[in-house]
Amino acid sequence: MHLTTTARAPVFTSALRCWAGVSRFAHLLAAMVLSAATLSSPAQAADLPAPREGDWRVPDFRFHDGSTLPELTLHYTTLGSPDKPAVLVLHGTLGSGKGLLTPGFGGELFGPGQPLDANRYFIILPDGIGTGESSRPSQGLRARFPHYNYEDMVRAQHRLVTEHLGIRHLRMVLGYSMGGMHTWLWAQLYPGFMDIAVPMAALPVPMAGRNWMLRRLVIDSIRNDPAWKNGDYTEQPPSLRFASVYFNLATNGGSQALYRQAPTREKADQLLDQRLQAPFKGDANDHLYQWEASGDYDPSADLERIRARVLAINSADDERNPPELGVLERELKRLPHGALYIVPGSPTTAGHGTLAQAALWKAPVAQLLQNAPRLD
Repeated sequence: MHLTTTARAPVFTSALRCWAGVSRFAHLLAAMVLSAATLSSPAQAADLPAPREGDWRVPDFRFHDGSTLPELTLHYTTLGSPDKPAVLVLHGTLGSGKGLLTPGFGGELFGPGQPLDANRYFIILPDGIGTGESSRPSQGLRARFPHYNYEDMVRAQHRLVTEHLGIRHLRMVLGYSMGGMHTWLWAQLYPGFMDIAVPMAALPVPMAGRNWMLRRLVIDSIRNDPAWKNGDYTEQPPSLRFASVYFNLATNGGSQALYRQAPTREKADQLLDQRLQAPFKGDANDHLYQWEASGDYDPSADLERIRARVLAINSADDERNPPELGVLERELKRLPHGALYIVPGSPTTAGHGTLAQAALWKAPVAQLLQNAPRLD
């Protein structure tokens, strides 16, 4: 049985779908969204406190396949004081922690009066293995870099949080896209470590379907490019830009928004040419490794172990994780405390990229922060 609640304020036109009989938490969250609709909206993109960046060097880091690095560098950004409740926020593929400090994301979450106000929380924004300023293939090893997967990335994050930053408990883990998949793994691998898990634009099932097929588009385009030279190229293989542009058009941006931008063939060609000719920064090996890391992602076996209050957030126009599959509704029933918040698609949303607009979903997160109990 589904209970669908539609909030009444403009920013909360999304439907929160939750399940009678799954847990009292689902019913509580439905009520929280209704009350959130009446909250006043804080100033948009408020100034953030000065971020602090650091590097932690881990000797002899061992990966899932037994390979090691003599030294793994994990870069991170923090906001606020470590004596406050800690919140871990995880970025998407090829992103970085400080890349989340945009007005539309960090400005809506971390500023004064916002749900994750850095005056009240200690915000941790790590760079994943293979991207940002953490260790990555382009730093010299190229295709001899260990082939990491998502579990390696999460275990490295856990070591950073516990061994280096000295955190013993997290109030929340929140992640978007790849960070959302990492959030599912965090909740499963470390079930008592966080009170709340908010996986966004991510499914708790094996990587499959269109999502994996189009990742293969990028992977195979790079590997089959003669200029790649088994990773020892002297110039970036041209397939990297070409495949990346088409991948993003196919899996990001939103069908309605894309049609609004390109309602004729002429405008579609103009948009495509503009993206193909735009400056492109990226390294083929770094991209290849990031996309391949998702290949064996599968948190489905142990969802029942999750103890945290889980609020899964998705957008109705997400091309990589289309809600019509019904996966989230099905899998969330396995959790003791789980609910789903869907942002409806429109000509102004951005498909898989919609949830980069934190204003669309921050209120139910704020209410959950206020009400979810601490796990012992």
